[in-house]
Amino acid sequence: MPRIIETLVFTIEELSGRARDAARAWHRDCGLLDDWDDFVLEDFGTVCSILGVALDTRPVRLLGGGTRDVPQIWWSGFGNQGDGASFSGAYQHAPGSAKAIRAHAPQDAELHRIADDLQELQRRNFWQLCAVIRQRGRYCHEFTMRAEVERDSPSEQPPTEDAEDAVTEAMRDLARWLHRQLRTEHDHLNSDDAVDEALAVNGYTFTADGLRFG
Repeated sequence: MPRIIETLVFTIEELSGRARDAARAWHRDCGLLDDWDDFVLEDFGTVCSILGVALDTRPVRLLGGGTRDVPQIWWSGFGNQGDGASFSGAYQHAPGSAKAIRAHAPQDAELHRIADDLQELQRRNFWQLCAVIRQRGRYCHEFTMRAEVERDSPSEQPPTEDAEDAVTEAMRDLARWLHRQLRTEHDHLNSDDAVDEALAVNGYTFTADGLRFG
């Protein structure tokens, strides 16, 4: 015979102690939304453009049947061997990049350093360096990347001896920077305050033990 069972439920704000921790654990186990990294990757594209890096793209099929191009950026995380970020594309001198990156990210000393290093390298090569950035291997950390450097010199002068290694290291530093940004965003979204806010906004309710109800 059917019965009606009443259950007392609570919002995240009404839970405390172990019950609140259990509710948070449920949310974390569900995982983040697939597009949680969109903002970080979009900002990385802007940073690359400022520094003179044109990211390669690849087509991705949409649910409606069409396609759109997305940057060739790879990353994995966090805490496992081989985790990191990498990308492929092309690099050339971007006039005013050191000033522009400071306007875009005034407090980011690492981006300032990368921009300054690239500018100094270009100066030693009369602003003629260009490079193809390739990524190889089954992992996606920065050491899977390598730059192949050329110099667009009317007199066919070669690049300085340090150019290829210097551009490669700058691109790897940029990939390291991206991975740190992804980790920071991931940690923020999984923090207690952010999880509590997400649970409250979505109106989730829990039993007195912190178990998801309904």
